[in-house]
Amino acid sequence: MAERMLKFVSVAQEQPEKRPAESRRRDFNEIYDELPRQQAQTQSSRCSQCGVPFCSVHCPLGNNIPDWLMMTAAGRLEEAYEVSSATNNFPEICGRICPQDRLCEGNCVIEPGFESVTIGAVERFITDTAFEQGWVRPVTPVTERTQTVGIIGAGPGGLAAAVQLRELGFQVHVYDRYDRIGGLMMYGIPGFKLEKDIVLRRHRLLVDSGVTFHLGKGVGDVDNDDTIAFSTLRDRHDAVLIATGVYKSRDIGGPGAGLGGIVRALDYLTASNRVSLGDSVAEYDSGALNAAGKSVVVIGGGDTAMDCVRTAIRQGARSVRCLYRRDRANMPGSVREVKNAEEEGVEFVWLAGPEAFLGDDHVTGVRAVRMKLGLPDASGRQSVEPVEGSAFTLEADLVVKALGFDPEPLPTLWGQPDLQVSRWGTLMVDRQTFMTSLPGVFAAGDIVRGASLVVWAIRDGRDAAAQMHRWLETVAAVRAEAAE
Repeated sequence: MAERMLKFVSVAQEQPEKRPAESRRRDFNEIYDELPRQQAQTQSSRCSQCGVPFCSVHCPLGNNIPDWLMMTAAGRLEEAYEVSSATNNFPEICGRICPQDRLCEGNCVIEPGFESVTIGAVERFITDTAFEQGWVRPVTPVTERTQTVGIIGAGPGGLAAAVQLRELGFQVHVYDRYDRIGGLMMYGIPGFKLEKDIVLRRHRLLVDSGVTFHLGKGVGDVDNDDTIAFSTLRDRHDAVLIATGVYKSRDIGGPGAGLGGIVRALDYLTASNRVSLGDSVAEYDSGALNAAGKSVVVIGGGDTAMDCVRTAIRQGARSVRCLYRRDRANMPGSVREVKNAEEEGVEFVWLAGPEAFLGDDHVTGVRAVRMKLGLPDASGRQSVEPVEGSAFTLEADLVVKALGFDPEPLPTLWGQPDLQVSRWGTLMVDRQTFMTSLPGVFAAGDIVRGASLVVWAIRDGRDAAAQMHRWLETVAAVRAEAAE
């Protein structure tokens, strides 16, 4: 190890080659090239193999990062993949979309003084190589069980749970209202961050593993052509996992908030992703969800806002501005995403918030007001206060609201008044067992946690699957004892 590792003192950090901004503005392809094998091994050798690996500590999945970096440096790539995939069901996805600058790389112990190890790019390289070499294989349970599990939601949490439960031999059925798997990975995250073939490749692998998908099938309070009643799912399966995520867009009021041309981020991104997938989208063709030739203002400072501004650039917007009420240092979005957006031509208007929307039937502008940071609020973040007499106007033909997401009212939608929710509308679960207030019904991911990262949803899905396994075994043992 000593010969191959700890080279951070002599080898500089190198990120994957990034396509020139002028080139990447024209398409929705990923902007980063894959690390060549030699570069991946060299960058892995920069790891210090520290006694307390803060990269692993700050990874929601607890990935054994120093181990697979050491194996990559030694050219033992198949072993590196086995270690990486042991704790992460979708490392090729996390390597692309995780905010490494806030998680593993942001806590690398060779910082400060030396730039962090290039963890995300190496993770992507390992798994892409594994797929190319045929090392990624369908799940093959040792023993098939007769018990069935229904999973509501084909996003990262539900899919991670499906893999874990299928590996244990359960008969797994996944229900999703969309026609493709992935949830926000498919319809919310643009292709320049995560090309859709990456998600579809996992779909094929899950089908080959024996997971049954019921796509285009939402869950409601009655059975019909488009939905299946939640009560039917409970009768059909021995256990149910709710992993729907949170899809209710937060709104903003004020004068003119109902004007045409003011749209929700998820509607806008879904339309763009569907067009990229070859679907026909009427709202895109009509221009309602298309930024081509328009002055665009995106309101918000998270990763969804970054996805929106960079999508608008690629659609050929005349100008794109991001309006955010705090400053650069206090925005929740990835630092890398902000930099990428600026390179592509996005203008950030910091410390400014919307006051009113101008126009008759259709928006023509956003009247905003300058903000100043005040004392920390209850969450620890600095509060924002408007600056008197500082109003200004931004021209806008299209305004995209990227203010975050809240849970949908599932107890009402599904006719389940006994399904307990928190004051924020998230499902309440036993923090150890992941079980909701309904026996045999579990929940995981954003519907419990609130809007969060894909990597946290994967972690929750894995943990929930383990607890469902324990509960199902207990149920099976009780039934066997009663039958004797």
